[in-house]
Amino acid sequence: MKYIFVTGGVVSSLGKGLTAAALGTLLENRGLTVALQKFDPYLNVDPGTMSPYQHGEVYVLDDGAETDLDLGHYERFTNTHLSRANATTSGQVYEQVLKNERDGVYLGKTVQVIPHVTDEIQRRITDLAEKSGADILITEIGGTVGDIEGLPFLEAIREFAHEAGPGNVCFIHVTYVPFIKAAGELKTKPTQQSVAKLREIGIAPHILVARCEQPLGKDVRSKLSMFCNVPFDAVIEEKDVDHTIYEVPLMLQRERMDDLVCRTLQLTLPPANMAHWQDIIRKMIAPQHRVRIGVVGKYIELQDAYKSVYESLKHAGAANDCGVQIEQIEAEQLENDDPTKKLKELGGILVPGGFGDRGIEGKIKAARFAREKGVPYLGLCLGMQIATIEFARNVLGLQGANSTEFDLHTVHPVIHLQETQRHVKRKGGSMRLGSQECLLEPGSLAHRLYGKPSVMERHRHRYEFNNEYREQFEKAGFVISGTTPDDQLVEMIEIPSHPFFIATQSHPEFLSKPNRPHPLFAGFIRAAHERMHHKPI
Repeated sequence: MKYIFVTGGVVSSLGKGLTAAALGTLLENRGLTVALQKFDPYLNVDPGTMSPYQHGEVYVLDDGAETDLDLGHYERFTNTHLSRANATTSGQVYEQVLKNERDGVYLGKTVQVIPHVTDEIQRRITDLAEKSGADILITEIGGTVGDIEGLPFLEAIREFAHEAGPGNVCFIHVTYVPFIKAAGELKTKPTQQSVAKLREIGIAPHILVARCEQPLGKDVRSKLSMFCNVPFDAVIEEKDVDHTIYEVPLMLQRERMDDLVCRTLQLTLPPANMAHWQDIIRKMIAPQHRVRIGVVGKYIELQDAYKSVYESLKHAGAANDCGVQIEQIEAEQLENDDPTKKLKELGGILVPGGFGDRGIEGKIKAARFAREKGVPYLGLCLGMQIATIEFARNVLGLQGANSTEFDLHTVHPVIHLQETQRHVKRKGGSMRLGSQECLLEPGSLAHRLYGKPSVMERHRHRYEFNNEYREQFEKAGFVISGTTPDDQLVEMIEIPSHPFFIATQSHPEFLSKPNRPHPLFAGFIRAAHERMHHKPI
């Protein structure tokens, strides 16, 4: 087993996760099997209770683990299958250490950060290595070198590397080389300080990945090599990409990063064949067709809040050789305005998931506009509930219809709290989570798009369609096209009389990949293009 540890310096949000995922792509295409793991130093047990303003989207795995959005990059860029074992936080580590202490595991000993916390961190590395059976495990350490909360993780991987021995571990440090416009030059001092801090801890990086906006140039590379004590060819330029994040693996390949990793880990392998990846990027950069999609959400100003949704739209666009222009529409702005102003030029409207009542009436207006004007509509999780509420009010005539999440005393609770959720008190990890089976109605749009009678999709919600209204909806042409195997929970809805109107209680965006776009998204983009250009693709 070989191990790669990815650390970050200077500032946060450098793209360590994207770098780790892109490296995983290259190594897989050299014939290796890869596993990826994220260590987050915050004390939350998981990000499930965090606001998107704090953390961006919560990425859900098949086993119901609520994780960091970087795990979305891991799954989109590689073939690795992730579980809760691939995501660890300080909260989980300390929770386990304290449980061990109460259970008497450390009986007679003073429990300390070293060795007990660092041992628990290392156990999670070795456990995943054994469970995955992969050739290489890439572990990303969240945060920035110098953060107090990250020190136990850095000490743990230092100890781990010492035990693993030379040739089995590669340290990659992702840093930032700022361009000072007034001086007209790149500055290496922040990176020097970051690497110096890392070396104080006892870790010397084998490879330095320099995030930058301007080319490094030979002089800057030489300076980084000399003062960070890494070979000249181990200074990797990672410029901001021009078009799409899926260019990153090719950029790292041009910098020979995968060659450096293989050399460090004493691996002799053929070069990665990235022809298929280049074809995907060509379709994203120079597509034959174009389409405009409106995403109506409440966290629109936060790019990471709907990260997987945006990426899934791009994947679907590439599958249709169609460039996707995403129009980010703040739901609250639609509440007191004519939605036609913002929605009339769109090829399709997508309403993503979310919690809380802010912006809900704006989303309902968007769903109504899509239904009445024949605009292709795709609803995800809350987006299905919004479509249900809108139909109840404006087609069934159920005045005041709502979800009990937004109006506990609504006279028509067409969306209500799941029975299994009624007595749940804890907030963390208590929703309906993870992969669930959905049976599709034969002949429905959902069945045609998926091309099979049942599917597994990931979920993250507490509220569901109220079956007391089911017959009333169906008589009005609102088709229940997907349910749980016991037929108790409505999972998908559609309106057959509409050109393309479909919504799901699940989060299909978590299963989309650039080379395997999700069928709901692919069908949505195809329908949106036909609306805008009046011809199929």
